[in-house]
Amino acid sequence: MHPITLFKLFATPTQGWLELLSKKPTMQHLYMLHVIPFALIPPVMIYLSGNTHGGLLLEVLSQHQLIIVAIAFFMVELIAVPAMAVIIKQLGEVAEANATFKDAFTLAAIAPTPLFMAPLFLIFPSITLNLIITSLAMAAAAGFIYYGVPAVFKIKEEGHAKLYFGAILMAGMTAWGFLMVATLMIWGIVQNMHFVKVLAPV
Repeated sequence: MHPITLFKLFATPTQGWLELLSKKPTMQHLYMLHVIPFALIPPVMIYLSGNTHGGLLLEVLSQHQLIIVAIAFFMVELIAVPAMAVIIKQLGEVAEANATFKDAFTLAAIAPTPLFMAPLFLIFPSITLNLIITSLAMAAAAGFIYYGVPAVFKIKEEGHAKLYFGAILMAGMTAWGFLMVATLMIWGIVQNMHFVKVLAPV
C-alpha cells in the first residue's frame, strides 16, 4: 500500500478507502505486499524487544525459544486474515450485503493494519505506553472497519452498514482474543518443551 493511502486511512478514512478501492488491488497483491510485510512487524518486534530489553521474556524463554514463539505468532497472523475474510463474507447475510470473498478479504487485510503497527512501540520498555498504543490501535482498527464497510461493500443504507460493522467488530474482537490465546498456548508449549529437555536424562 502506498504510504499516502495509508496516511489517508488514518486521517480521512472514507477518502482513504475510496482511493484504495479505486486501484482495484487483487487478493494476491494485498496478501503479498500488505498483509505479509505488516504481519512481520509484531513477531520481529517481540524478538527484538526481548533481546534488547530482556526482562520477563528472557527469564522464561531462551533466545531460541523466543524465535519459535515469534515465528508461530507470524504464522497464526497469516492464517487469521483469510479466516476472518470467510467470516466477514458469511456475516454479509446479516446486513443484507452482497459480500464477495474478494471484498471481504480486502476489509480483513486492511482493517488490522493499526494492530500490526502498534508493536513498533515495543522498542520503548514501557508497559503503560504500549497499553495506550494498543488501545489506540484497537480504536483505529474499529474505525477502519466502520468507514470501510460502506465503501467496500457499497452499502448505502446506514442502518445496514452499522449492523454489518457491529457484527464484524464482534467477530474481529473474538479473532483478536483467539490470537492472544493461541500465542499463550504456543508460549506454554515452548516452555514445556524446555522443561522436558531439562528433565531428560543425559
